Amino acid sequence: MNSLRFNQFLHSVADTGMELLRTRLRSNSGQLKTLTALCRELLSTRGEASGIAIARDIVNQYQELNEDQRLQFFEMVNEEFSVDVDDVAVAAETFCKLRDPASLRRLTEQVESQCQELIRRINMAPGGTATIVEMRRDLLELTKNHPQLEPVEYDLKHLLFSWFNRGFLEIEQINWETPAIILEKLIQYESVHAMKGWQDLRGRLADDRRCFAFFHPTLPNEPLIFVEVALVQGLSESIEPIIDATQPVTNPQKADTAIFYSINNCQQGLKGVSFGNLLIKQVVEHLSREFPNLKHFSTLSPIPGFRRWFDSILKQPDQYAISKQDHELMLKMQSDDWYEDEKLLESLKPALQGLIAYYLAYARKKDEPLDPVARFHLRNGARLKRLNWLGDCSPNGFQQSAGMLANYIYEPDKIVQNHEAHVKDRIFAIDRKIYDLVPSNLRGNQSKKRQKRKN
Repeated sequence: MNSLRFNQFLHSVADTGMELLRTRLRSNSGQLKTLTALCRELLSTRGEASGIAIARDIVNQYQELNEDQRLQFFEMVNEEFSVDVDDVAVAAETFCKLRDPASLRRLTEQVESQCQELIRRINMAPGGTATIVEMRRDLLELTKNHPQLEPVEYDLKHLLFSWFNRGFLEIEQINWETPAIILEKLIQYESVHAMKGWQDLRGRLADDRRCFAFFHPTLPNEPLIFVEVALVQGLSESIEPIIDATQPVTNPQKADTAIFYSINNCQQGLKGVSFGNLLIKQVVEHLSREFPNLKHFSTLSPIPGFRRWFDSILKQPDQYAISKQDHELMLKMQSDDWYEDEKLLESLKPALQGLIAYYLAYARKKDEPLDPVARFHLRNGARLKRLNWLGDCSPNGFQQSAGMLANYIYEPDKIVQNHEAHVKDRIFAIDRKIYDLVPSNLRGNQSKKRQKRKN
């Protein structure tokens, strides 16, 4: 049964269930007037049809709430359906005494909040999964100013991890024959190298390009993540020829390199539910079969965290071996149009390359690379191969990466080895040439820091 027919079936069941519910609650119709009452009723009902009906009503009413009302809704959920710590304590004490399966089961039941069961039941409604993803998107924003809602956000994330695991995902190649509703969303969700419209999209779906996306059965027209690939000869060092829709289309059979130049997570509500590592590895496998001549699989990646880090270290130039002359030049980067000065760019090149190499090779957050893209690819088993000066000369490229791009190489026979070395021993697969770009005194500072940690 396809998704459309299944949703029609759920609506039919929900309609029947709502009629039954109205009959049962005829003497107390006000019970269904608020979302709070609906949530209570959903958790207490045992009928499948009435449960789907209530879940559908919750979904519909949630869609009509404004931001303040959604905050109030989540505050209610957190207050009424969170874990009862006293019950958990009693169950834990009983288990410690008895240590039998029954007391363990009771403890497990108490540790899980009613919120999780509520969300599971909401998921029964037509459009329930999409609404739950939307709920988490809203919660991620709300928890910034309302940290008391973090338990509800955690419950949603916990369930979404299970519902969106690899076993449920479907990989599809996107081409010009893909339904227009999906193609439009590629333009909408492209966040790395923006598309101006259909002409740009056509260029990215040409014969020497490939695009793959993950879908979930409950969200048939909503890509979860998609990756764009260019089939070229040699390792690309600039993004402009790749995204220029006026470039002539080449023969993909003559390509020896696949360049992953844009990876986009589409659903904000699924933040933290990782798909990219699986998608890239599957695409490498797929392209290897389709084009046996491909020898190299590489990204052409931004360095999105660099400018934020760079702006912070300008306040402590001595610690990062920035000379007075370079520091004066770097302060000019605080203007909006600094990159239009070609003479300034050429003067900055040696110092900026050294700092970017240092940032990627040494800057850490909890023993992980500070840069989010580096963290993703190195953890995924890639190797940082090369830095490309002025690889992205767009305003966005200069604003986040000082115009630099990086090549991360995916070597099929070393992906697992690199990944294991990363997660077990925090060993990062970084080419020697990257380390060579780092100024010698900064490398010396790193040696001193490592020695200090050992002592």
